[in-house]
Amino acid sequence: MQNTDRREFLKLAGLAGVAFTAGLFPEQAAAQAGLDFHFVQFSDTHWGYKGAANPDAENTLAKAVATVNGLGRQPDFVVFTGDLTHTTDDPAERRARMKRFREIVSALATKDLRFMPGEHDASLDKGEAYKEFFGATHYTFDHKGVHFIALDNVSDPAARLGDEQLAWLAADLKQRKPDDRIVVLTHRPLFDLQPQWDWTTADGAKAMELLMPFRNVVVFYGHIHQEHHHMTGHIAHHAANSLIFALPAPGSQPKRAPLAYDAAAPGKGLGTRDVSVSDKVSLVELPVSKG
Repeated sequence: MQNTDRREFLKLAGLAGVAFTAGLFPEQAAAQAGLDFHFVQFSDTHWGYKGAANPDAENTLAKAVATVNGLGRQPDFVVFTGDLTHTTDDPAERRARMKRFREIVSALATKDLRFMPGEHDASLDKGEAYKEFFGATHYTFDHKGVHFIALDNVSDPAARLGDEQLAWLAADLKQRKPDDRIVVLTHRPLFDLQPQWDWTTADGAKAMELLMPFRNVVVFYGHIHQEHHHMTGHIAHHAANSLIFALPAPGSQPKRAPLAYDAAAPGKGLGTRDVSVSDKVSLVELPVSKG
């Protein structure tokens, strides 16, 4: 972002929203390749959720869309790292929620939208309904010298990528050079954060083994409903806040359950994320608008 746009963004987010800055591509100065762009990450929007953890759940997504549309410089694209909708056993209701979610996010000024499923969207029917509305559950794309890989570790209810997808990943990485810039997008963490809470990928270590030879890799994920940073060797993993309700820190209590709603701070721990890419990655948490 230019300085003016950055100031506008910080005014929206609040100075406390500047959460984390670190080298995105440690081996090379990305600026030398002409990289200068930003994208917004939505995660765990859980459209269709109704519960005490967010009494305003019906309006939260639309408010977040309006907040992102108010940025001084629009993102190059927007990624949604899973759990677009809240789980339901009713296939018709599942599709109705996906349709309404798609309608709401279509109001984003940025029209390049990249979707990924979460287990709430895909685990009950192996992604069948999700594919009808959003297409492939795993894919790649390239943007300004960065290779993006979206992985699906949710369509399999056992939280696996599976041999077929791992082979697909290996084939894609064979086309990359060791110093290529790679961003991995996933829903569940690819490492064992809190397996007892389903905060892991059963064969995530195999994916990490494939990625380790590459010197410039970063992973963005969701699922745990909070900001969290972790290193696997030289590879950084960054979890994002949920838009709809927060969850407790890993292992901080016996059971995983949504944190209680705080009427005095209704947006606490919720929001989207702006990721600026140049020679460093700058992660800025953007709270839900109170408007």
